Amino acid sequence: MNLTYHQEGDYLMPDLIPPENPMIGKFGMLRREFMRQHRRPIYSGMLMSGKLNPHLEEIDRTADEMLERLMDQMAVSEGVTETMKAENQMEWVARMNNIRNRAEETILSQLIYA
Repeated sequence: MNLTYHQEGDYLMPDLIPPENPMIGKFGMLRREFMRQHRRPIYSGMLMSGKLNPHLEEIDRTADEMLERLMDQMAVSEGVTETMKAENQMEWVARMNNIRNRAEETILSQLIYA
């Protein structure tokens, strides 16, 4: 590891660059917590090698894409349309919430906790 230093008064201070803060959303945080509690050796290895944050970002991005795709497919198959939204908003909201919950459960079981 090569460290560089700069002078501040009588002291040499290391030029430290803080790690980038990853853009991790809901699914990335769930994955991190699962790995921290149930896959400790893998979690520690990825953390020390610097591969954890890119992995979590990828999981989060993949889960978001999967959520959108699943929700669209379920809405089409169950006949939840914009027309229903205009005619009966409460029914549309209830069905979309149900669809979202089922899609999230699928993602959690297939991607996050796998």
